[in-house]
Amino acid sequence: MRQYYLDYNATCPQLPEVGQVMEDVARTAFGNPSSLHWAGRNARKKLDDARDGIGAYFQVDSGSVVFTSGGTESNNMVIQGIMANAEQGHIVLSAIEHPSVLQAVEYWAKRYKSWSYTLIKPDADGRVSVDDFSAAITEDTKLVCLMWANNETGVIQPVHELAEVCRDRKVPLLVDAVQALGKIDVNLKTLNADFVSFSAHKVGGPRGVGVLIVRRGLQLDSLLIGGGQERGRRSGTENVAGAAGFAQALGKLDYSKVAVLRDDFEIKLKNAISDVSIFGQAYERTGNTSMFCIPGLEGETLLMQMDLAGFAVASGSACSSGKRDPSHVLMAMGVPEFQSRSSLRLSFGTEHNEEVNDILVSTLQNIRERLKRMGGR
Repeated sequence: MRQYYLDYNATCPQLPEVGQVMEDVARTAFGNPSSLHWAGRNARKKLDDARDGIGAYFQVDSGSVVFTSGGTESNNMVIQGIMANAEQGHIVLSAIEHPSVLQAVEYWAKRYKSWSYTLIKPDADGRVSVDDFSAAITEDTKLVCLMWANNETGVIQPVHELAEVCRDRKVPLLVDAVQALGKIDVNLKTLNADFVSFSAHKVGGPRGVGVLIVRRGLQLDSLLIGGGQERGRRSGTENVAGAAGFAQALGKLDYSKVAVLRDDFEIKLKNAISDVSIFGQAYERTGNTSMFCIPGLEGETLLMQMDLAGFAVASGSACSSGKRDPSHVLMAMGVPEFQSRSSLRLSFGTEHNEEVNDILVSTLQNIRERLKRMGGR
């Protein structure tokens, strides 16, 4: 049976050249980059080279680059660092944020009783309003959070406009750019955000490696204490090979043609199953992402049937430990719970073609008809 991987938003297969670079660094730069001897200096050189390359790619000073274990740690660093640094405060964030933002704010707001937060819901097509954010910011607001591209619907959010509002109101902005990387222009020189988080494995880099871009001059309490690495912002011996792998992966994947493929799939799906609901089509989306719901099909059953047919697809965020809860993104958009539970997300890669779309649509049709017959309809 042929197998088709359509879950690039969860993780991207590691690029061969990334593995080669990591193997070379692990073999030749095995020292601790904090050590002063020749082996440590060699490792420090590789780490600095990776930092410089990543800074140049994002058009920021290399001193703004903080290596982390991924987007989740980067987001938590900012949220906990901000909340631990003030006795009280207020956070404004969208209701469609990744769990590493939503749940972190909820958790620490319960621990720090003097903190509160406001959730900004999107419209029915999945995009938030900058005006709603602006209205929610108060004199007590210490942080604003908005993802650049939604991991489920792919909808691009108005981060540039919100960054200007935050700059005028003198409130720091955290932009989760994990799903934007590799899919849209992420030139940070034109984005006035204070913190921006990225993860290497979304673009063919290694898993367990991320970056937090911190605006120069900003102070951030460290989430991890002891050692003082990363200029005191993230203690712990750095993953030198992982950092080199991240730098190597940047700019390697070209998603410019994937949007055409995604649109071809959605047209064929709509022609084959006329009552399908496709989410986020009213706005610009990341070109590889399609989230939809086929009425009458229970999402978990459909997911399992697709797996048996050889298709690796998803039902929302991949960071929920296999839980099959309704999509919080769709629920925030006002989608009924039964539809939120029945949604599927496809995220295409550069190796896919129209033949895959034909097989995919045919498989969805066959599964729907088979489940209908089994249900006596």
